Amino acid sequence: MNKTTLKGLLALVILVAYGHTSLAQTPAKLIDPANMDLSVKPGDDFYQYASGAWIKNNPVPAKETRWGSFNALRDFNINAVKGLVEDAAADRTAPAGSVKKRVGDFYTAAMDSASIEKLSYIPIKADLQKIKPLKDIKEILDHAAYLRTSGLAAPMFGFGVGQDRKNVTKYVLQLGQGGTTLPDRDYYLKDDVRSVQIRGAYVKYMNSLFTLTGSTVAEAKKKADAVLSIEKKLAEAQMSRVEMRDPYKTYNKFSATEFSKTTPEINWTAMLTKLKVGGQDTLLVSQPAFFVALDALLKSVPASDWKTYLEWNILKGAAPNLSSAFVQATFVFNQALSGQKVQTPRWQRMSQLTDGTIGELLGQLYVAKYFKPEAKVRMAELIANLRKAFEIRISNLDWMSDATKEKALSKLNAFVPKIGYPDKWKNYDGLNISRGTYLQNLRNAGEWSYNDMIGQLGKPVDRSRFGMTPPTVNAYYSATMNEIVFPAGILQFPFFDPNADDAVNYGGIGAVIGHEMSHGFDDSGSKYDKDGNLKNWWTEEDKTKFEAKAKALGEQFDAYTVLDTIHVIGKLTMGENIGDLGGLNAAYTAFKLTKQGQSNEKIDGFTPDQRFFPFMGAGMAW
Repeated sequence: MNKTTLKGLLALVILVAYGHTSLAQTPAKLIDPANMDLSVKPGDDFYQYASGAWIKNNPVPAKETRWGSFNALRDFNINAVKGLVEDAAADRTAPAGSVKKRVGDFYTAAMDSASIEKLSYIPIKADLQKIKPLKDIKEILDHAAYLRTSGLAAPMFGFGVGQDRKNVTKYVLQLGQGGTTLPDRDYYLKDDVRSVQIRGAYVKYMNSLFTLTGSTVAEAKKKADAVLSIEKKLAEAQMSRVEMRDPYKTYNKFSATEFSKTTPEINWTAMLTKLKVGGQDTLLVSQPAFFVALDALLKSVPASDWKTYLEWNILKGAAPNLSSAFVQATFVFNQALSGQKVQTPRWQRMSQLTDGTIGELLGQLYVAKYFKPEAKVRMAELIANLRKAFEIRISNLDWMSDATKEKALSKLNAFVPKIGYPDKWKNYDGLNISRGTYLQNLRNAGEWSYNDMIGQLGKPVDRSRFGMTPPTVNAYYSATMNEIVFPAGILQFPFFDPNADDAVNYGGIGAVIGHEMSHGFDDSGSKYDKDGNLKNWWTEEDKTKFEAKAKALGEQFDAYTVLDTIHVIGKLTMGENIGDLGGLNAAYTAFKLTKQGQSNEKIDGFTPDQRFFPFMGAGMAW
C-alpha cells in the first residue's frame, strides 16, 4: 500500500509549470515538456508527471526554504521591486514629498549599512534605559502601552481595531492573546526533539542579544530564563490554532468596566486612555481566559522580570535592523526555525521591508510599470465566469436544500472583487521619512500605522482598503467584507497572462480565484452571511450535512504525512483544504464554459484539458 504524502497532494494545489525564461516575459511555450516526466503515467503520479524534470533540475536555492511557483514569482517580483527602489534612490530630481522621493529616501537609509554598523544598538539605547526606573506593575503596564503607541513593541497581548463581526458596519476595539515570540504555543509546551531544539536556539538568541547590549553572560542567562518563563506561562493560557478557527468561540463582547472586573491588575478604562483611545468603551475579546491568566501573572511574577520582558520586546523588534552582530544573531535563530541555509541578501530584505512599510507608495510605482489596464479587464472576465461556475455547482448540489441554496447564491452574488490595487491610495500623510535615519524611519512608520489604525474608530468602515500591498504574490478572502482580493503581484505569469489561452489562465489564476471564493463557504467563512455578519444562514439539516462532509475531508487530510511521522492536522488546515478542493473544481467548471474548454483543438500537442491540468500540478521543490 502506497503512503500518501503532503508532497503528492501538492499536485492538486500548486498551480504552475514554467521553463527557465524570465517571468517578466511569457515563454514561447507555456507548457514545456522538458519540465515534465513523461515516463510517468499522469493517473499514477500526476505531480511527478507534470513537474518531475523541473523539480530535479531546480533544487531549493540556499537563501530559500522551499521553491515553487509562488516562490519563483516572488523572486521575480522582488527583483522588479529592486529595480523600482534603486531607481527611486538614485533619482535626486524627484520633488520633495513625491512618491518616488519618499520611496527612494526610505530605501537609501535602509541600505546605508556603514552608518547602521557604526551605531550598533545606540538607536534603542535610550529606550532600554527608560525601562530601568519602572517600579511596579502599574508603571510597567503604562510603559507597555507607550511601547505599543510609539511603534516600538506590542508586548503582553494583541490589540487592534477591526470590524465587529456581528455588526460589520462598525469598527470595534479588539483584544486577543499574544505576548510570545515563537511561532506557536506548542513550541513552548511540547517536549519532542524539534521543540526542545527550537527552545534551545531561542534561549541562545536571547543570550546573544542581551550580551550585545551590555549584559554579562550571567546576567544574560538570568534575563533569558525570565523571559522564557513568562512566555511559557502566556503560551499555556493561549488557545490552540484549531480552537481559534471557531469565530463564535472567539467572539466575546465586554464594556471596559465589565472586562476590568476579570482583570483586577488591569483597569481597561485607564489602559484605553494610555492607548490613545477616546470615546470608546466596547471591547471584543477573542480569548477572555488568556487575560485572566495574564492578570494572575502580573501579580505573581516579580516586576524585575516584567522589566526584562519589556526590554526583550524592544530588542527582538529592533535586532534585524541594527548592526551586523544583531542581524547575524537573528539569522542564526531564524535558521533553526526554518532551515534556511544562507542569509537573504540585504538588498532583498530591504526591498521587502520597503514594501512592508510603505507598500502603497511603492505599489504606485509597481503598478505603473508591471500592471496594465488590460490585465484588470481580463481578470474581471475570469472572476465573472468563476461566479457562474459556482452558481452552477451550488445549484446542482444534491445534499443542500433549496432554502440554503438561495442564501448561498445570494452570498455568492454579493462577493466584491478587488483587482490589482486600491481605487484610493494610502499616501501616508504625516509620516516623516529621512534619507539618513533608518531606524527612526521604522519607528515613525510604526507610530504612524498605530495612529492610522486608531483613527478608524468612530468612522464608517472603509471598504476601499486593501489588506495586501500591490506587489504581493498572494490573494485573500475577507469574511467580514465578503470580498475576494487579488493584488497585482500575483497577476503575473505564470499564474496569469491576459494574452494567454483560457486553459492556461483558468488552470492558473482561475484556480486561485476559485480558492478564494471557496473560502466564503469553508468551515469558517460559511458562518458569515452575504453582508459579512457572523450569522447562521443554513437550515439545521443542511448545516449538519455540511459538517459531516467537512469531518470526512478532515479525516482524509489527517492521513497525509508531512514528514516522517508528522501528519497534517485536518481541522487546522480545513479552510485551505476546502479552498483548494472547491477552487480547483470551480476553475475546471468555468473553463468548460469557454469556447476552448468545449473544443478539442491542440496547442503545442496538448488538448485543452491537458493544458489546463498541468498548470494545476507542477513546480514545487522542498
